Amino acid sequence: MPRGAQYGRRTYLCGHSLGLMPLAARETLAEDLEDWERLGVLGHEGARRPWIGYHDALAMPMADLLGCRTDEVVVMNSLTVNLQLMLASFYRPAGARRRILIEAGAFPSDRYAVKSQVQWHGCDPREDVLELAPRAGEELIREEDLEATLGRCGEQIALVLWPGVQYLTGQAFDLARVARAAQGAGALVGFDLAHSVGNMPFPLRDTAADFAVWCSYKYLNAGPGAIGGCFVHSRHFEAARPRLIGWWGHDPATRFDMPHDFRAAAGAAGFQLSNQSVFAAAPLVASLALFREAGTQRLRAKSVALSTFFEQLSAQRTPEVRLITPREQAARGAQLSLRVSGDPVRARRVFEWIRAHGVVCDWRAPNVIRAAAAPLYNGFVDVFDFVECLETALRAA
Repeated sequence: MPRGAQYGRRTYLCGHSLGLMPLAARETLAEDLEDWERLGVLGHEGARRPWIGYHDALAMPMADLLGCRTDEVVVMNSLTVNLQLMLASFYRPAGARRRILIEAGAFPSDRYAVKSQVQWHGCDPREDVLELAPRAGEELIREEDLEATLGRCGEQIALVLWPGVQYLTGQAFDLARVARAAQGAGALVGFDLAHSVGNMPFPLRDTAADFAVWCSYKYLNAGPGAIGGCFVHSRHFEAARPRLIGWWGHDPATRFDMPHDFRAAAGAAGFQLSNQSVFAAAPLVASLALFREAGTQRLRAKSVALSTFFEQLSAQRTPEVRLITPREQAARGAQLSLRVSGDPVRARRVFEWIRAHGVVCDWRAPNVIRAAAAPLYNGFVDVFDFVECLETALRAA
């Protein structure tokens, strides 16, 4: 756990924003640096983890975590770059079907990417980005409202882009239900799994999603700005779908023949642009090994126990703080979002007091504190310390 100069050991509940460093990450990165020093360019084939196939070594454990085929996954780039690449291939407005459906509270990078793609195609974001908000007086989006919107406007919608877990509220969605509704209306569907991967187990392929994207610096603990990834369902492998292309997406059998004409590598790997950033990917090697050893089902069981304890203890000791994350276990992951009642200025003072006294969580204006007990490294004592600190902060503020 991180340490603060003034308060010693810190209680870290911010894995939903940046996961902690796996102990083996230092060794993994050092090995790759040593191979570079020792081998130079020969490391592409002769390193302990040969650089040419570095992404292939990551695909299998990532596919296990996501519940899909290995050839449907590629680890590359960053979240928003991958989202732009996927939108370039899967958002194809035609005639009246040109709108993209997103949630009204979408994370800014998703919103910006969607608007830029709509503009790129000569459409008007004011008309062609359709946003679904919670009902008046509610915090969460009802999935039946999503279905109703698709039933009402489906003939206008080309694509649905939806989060696995909503970043502010921590609401987890039934992705298979979302995909059925979207595809039943004739739209394609993509998922932003930034707050889902490493947080909740799910069989991604069974959702029938057309594509998905994610980052790996949150629950996957791969480091600040770490490499991201994307999923492409195998039914799109043979389709003549347009894509932005680069050398590393070429068929590896003839890639180094430097052909003039592009021939895509099989599967999701054909969407790559450039060769792997080895040093950026090295910490992910260490993290995925931990997930494989721990097992997603055991991690989920611990996560449910932690979040249940968190919810119950907070309700008992800090009743003036309201949980906005769903109470149903299937509809949430590790993150709990708490709305501090009263004056937003006072709410901010509560958060600052907590942070000054050794608890690392985060703040979303005007009055929401987000905290996540990540099961890989958090325990019940961390949850107890947070709630105790919150209770004291409420009195102090």
